[in-house]
Amino acid sequence: MARPPKEGEPTPQVTAGNASFPRRVSVYLYRHPAQRLLLLLAPGLLWLLVVYIGSLGSMLAYSFWRLEEFTGLIERTFTFDTYEQLWQPANRDIILRTAGMAAAVSVTCAVLAFPLAYYIARYATPRMKTVLYLVIIMPLWSSYLVRALATRQALTQEGVLYWTLERLGLDGVLRAFLQLPVVGGPSVIKSYVGLFVAFVYLWLPFMVLPVEAGLERVPRSFTEASSDLGAHPWTTFRTVILPLAMPGVIAGSIFTFSLTLGDFIMPQFFGSGAFFLGQQVYVQQGVVGNLPLAAAFTFVAMAIMVTYLLLARRTGAFEAL
Repeated sequence: MARPPKEGEPTPQVTAGNASFPRRVSVYLYRHPAQRLLLLLAPGLLWLLVVYIGSLGSMLAYSFWRLEEFTGLIERTFTFDTYEQLWQPANRDIILRTAGMAAAVSVTCAVLAFPLAYYIARYATPRMKTVLYLVIIMPLWSSYLVRALATRQALTQEGVLYWTLERLGLDGVLRAFLQLPVVGGPSVIKSYVGLFVAFVYLWLPFMVLPVEAGLERVPRSFTEASSDLGAHPWTTFRTVILPLAMPGVIAGSIFTFSLTLGDFIMPQFFGSGAFFLGQQVYVQQGVVGNLPLAAAFTFVAMAIMVTYLLLARRTGAFEAL
């Protein structure tokens, strides 16, 4: 066993002849930080390139092919025919319906989340913050399907919603509001209202936390200065708090908008039978077998999200994530 060098003695140098292979590799990586960084990033980058980028590239190629109507085979020649099908009225309505629902859910989640997030950020004690965080996050501990089925059960005519409205004498108002041409008569779960309520319930926690984080970054001195200058509380909220907290709101809307845009399970549980983007992709790929059209619909959703992310980036929303 080699003794350690005494004070004043030169430290023995590690050379290729007196070092083991792991030691030589360690010394080489220590002296070349760029190669060390590349080695650390290689597994993740390889996975990203092969699995993620590779699958997207394959899907992009499929979107420029077409399905032969008579044989049902995919014709692997470059064409824009599949994208032209997206402009058909039925397909265009699906895109607009999905984007509209995603926008409505995002706005509603922001309106509902802001008061709770403001209370957590400004008035809640540390213990109350912990309790509220648990209440907000707890629904996410259960399975997505469990939450979806529980929401569906609550909105049936035998569920807690109708039971509460009957006790309040308001069930007639709801039934009149939901007079829709659907099988089985007026029902919340067979309308856009039920789907909208389900989406808001599912994605609300994803809005509360970014909004609360954005409000935490608003200095209290700003609101105090506005109050000292005689501004009305509503004026302070509109001109000081809301603009500074808006990056958090937009950061939360990234989650709610994207999750609503690509969901295909909830429209099957709820809704009046009108298709959404996720459903259409699932049906075209799994039922009809029209992979080019399914890929084209997928890239429509991706194009919408990329546009939304570019707009959100300009507001500083990424710093609030």
